[in-house]
Amino acid sequence: MTALFISDLHLDKDRPQIIAYFKNLIDNLDPNVESLYILGDFVEFWVGDDDPADGLTDVFDSIKKKSKEHSIFFMHGNRDFMITKDFCKKSGMILLDDPTIIKLGDKKILLMHGDTLCTDDHEYQKFRTMVRSPSWQSEMLKKSLDERISLAKMYRAKSLSETNAKNEIIMDVNQQEVINTIKKYNVDMIIHGHTHRPNIHKINIADKVYKRVVLGDWYDKSFVLNITDDKLIIDKGHII
Repeated sequence: MTALFISDLHLDKDRPQIIAYFKNLIDNLDPNVESLYILGDFVEFWVGDDDPADGLTDVFDSIKKKSKEHSIFFMHGNRDFMITKDFCKKSGMILLDDPTIIKLGDKKILLMHGDTLCTDDHEYQKFRTMVRSPSWQSEMLKKSLDERISLAKMYRAKSLSETNAKNEIIMDVNQQEVINTIKKYNVDMIIHGHTHRPNIHKINIADKVYKRVVLGDWYDKSFVLNITDDKLIIDKGHII
């Protein structure tokens, strides 16, 4: 069994080379790939299922076509949390809760977007709680499409500005939170994105070694984690 894991593509019409690269990947998935997991921030922003998804129509068409041959899973990130279960279903994707436990071979794996592990970033966590609330989303969807797109662009610009001003340590995961999460869910491995700091970390807890695999973003190169027969293979492809 082969499973692929990706996150943080941030697909956007202003970066057509990323769209083309992903579409090539999805259109040419190896028949041995049973599952593809998209762990959040698939698109740069999403303001509701009436989002025009400029430049992405062909991508979602390809996903729907390939979902007849492969299981394609999607988990919300901090940019695309307003993609609904109905939209996923229409697009051939299966919406996953964050977090979700899967089993590959004899390993229990916890899939996350990763932002909930960044507990030192208190301002972000407050913002996350606000925008994930049903009341906030309901009020947002009452606004016109143009208003929502303008707000999404404003939030994106604000996020970039704040990111540049924050200490990098604050924006990374909290190590104790990682240990707590492993113990809470009793898993062998965590796979997540969000931090844009790809790596495979080994964590020692009570004489047992656990792994935390951080997926990379898709800016100047793609990043795909391939797990086949308990073997972890990282594929990187240069996009630009």
